[in-house]
Amino acid sequence: MSNKAIVITNVDFDEKVTSSPKPVLIDFWAEWCAPCRMLSPVIDEIADMYEGKAVIGKVNIDQQMELAQQFGVMSIPTLLLFKDGKLAGRSVGVVGKDKIAGMIDAAL
Repeated sequence: MSNKAIVITNVDFDEKVTSSPKPVLIDFWAEWCAPCRMLSPVIDEIADMYEGKAVIGKVNIDQQMELAQQFGVMSIPTLLLFKDGKLAGRSVGVVGKDKIAGMIDAAL
């Protein structure tokens, strides 16, 4: 399976998220997080499903602590959905593809 989710950092957050004309779903994760590893293939499937319609990104909280703090990410995995550069949805924990797709569909 291809990894179509883009890496988002503190440096390029505005460019990739705030300025995006498309909805942006961000997966906040860490390498040591087993539930994050369970969710990762689902995020890749979502990236394939929404290619061209939405941006799917990943933020490694160990490398981008400022972003995790900025958005109050206390548990991982956490999914944040942005529309028009503003936070439009949040999901914490492992969730199914249908729930994630529903979040994105609501923002399209």
